[in-house]
Amino acid sequence: MTLRLLLVRHGLSSFNLERRIQGRNDLSTLTPEGKEQAIKTGKVLSNTPINAVYSSPLQRAADTTRNLLQEFKSKPKPNFDQGLLEIELGTWSGMTSDEVKENFPEIYDTWQTNPEELVLKTSNGKEFQPIKELKSQAADFIRRLIKEHPLESNDTILIVAHNAILRCIILQLLGQPKQGFRRLKLDNASISVFNLSPSLFKPYQAQLECLNNTVHLNSTLHKNSNYARVILVRHGETNWNLEGRFQGQIDIPLNDNGKAQAAAAGLFLSMVRLEKAFSSSMSRPQQTAQAILKHHPGIEIELQEGLIEIGHGLWEGKLESEIRMKWPELLETWKTHPEKVQMPEGETIQDVWARAENSWEKICSSLTSAQTALVVAHDAVNKTILCKLLGLSPADIWMIKQGNGAITVVDIPTEPTQPNVVTCLNLTSHLGGVFDCTTSGAL
Repeated sequence: MTLRLLLVRHGLSSFNLERRIQGRNDLSTLTPEGKEQAIKTGKVLSNTPINAVYSSPLQRAADTTRNLLQEFKSKPKPNFDQGLLEIELGTWSGMTSDEVKENFPEIYDTWQTNPEELVLKTSNGKEFQPIKELKSQAADFIRRLIKEHPLESNDTILIVAHNAILRCIILQLLGQPKQGFRRLKLDNASISVFNLSPSLFKPYQAQLECLNNTVHLNSTLHKNSNYARVILVRHGETNWNLEGRFQGQIDIPLNDNGKAQAAAAGLFLSMVRLEKAFSSSMSRPQQTAQAILKHHPGIEIELQEGLIEIGHGLWEGKLESEIRMKWPELLETWKTHPEKVQMPEGETIQDVWARAENSWEKICSSLTSAQTALVVAHDAVNKTILCKLLGLSPADIWMIKQGNGAITVVDIPTEPTQPNVVTCLNLTSHLGGVFDCTTSGAL
């Protein structure tokens, strides 16, 4: 039982083009390029059964929705919902970023470094906190959505809105990590995917399947800035992934499908400039890295012991059904509270977190501005790294999806006040389609 949410940001608008702050005003319109982006997004989603469509009523989002839905044979009718309005930024709306920076230097700095603490004034002098109010709006929208579409419905919902409100919806689904607003990115006409399932301990269990996918717009990765960048890849499929066996630190190689996934990742990344490459010392990520580096001759793989997969101890080599027979309570705790589990003769998720974080920091500190590194590792390792980057905890690893051969991009700003940015997460379009259809495996 899963409620699937497809989050789409509106296409390029006139204010985006002019680098103006849009906010809640309705003066910005969809550009011809934005319309084309909406059409491309509609085409890639057109074969997906959609049970309901919700859109911001502001014209740049509403026009994106209408153009997108023209590609659907069923022509679903959109619901224009006030809960999807963009952030209210008062007198900033309509100004360029440079104008705001010049006229409001101190609070603009707050907006850039700690937007959750930003305080603005209305025209009559009343103070308000834009992000705080938007988070409350996002929480209310999600409550109403789940009431209308229960988790048991197995519905797929399309939501078309704006940058800030979609970020707040994502952060709400992730449990409101601290200072999370600047940790992720959403481009025009991007697609993000969430799966919500029932939970005994909270209103729902959320899984971020994909973040900020724009491959349908230009068949490549997001443009690199002047920041250092890490392309984080999970290894391709193994026979044990396919069988659902716990692999851990048993050195199982890629199967034929895994080799094909690695080759597809290599082709997708062939036009990306790489300066360095790092891999777990185990064979399956090394094979994946080697397939990618066939398009980048001369780059040697630096092996990182800290990136090896979680040690499952006595669980390694076993199916879930076999583990349930001997360790039923521990397996159930692993599925609901992974941070509380000590693997029998193996590791804890905190152990993996500590060594993976150490390796990640060493890799990032080795990069100069504008350098790009490839990092290939494992499911649990990648999940812990991404939880750390998104402001989550070891308890939250099930919120993050990492498919075999999937690609994640992290940008590392030079400004010490800015967090690393998860630019996109778990892209599998190079394997066929927007959704992650790789084997679920076992972890």
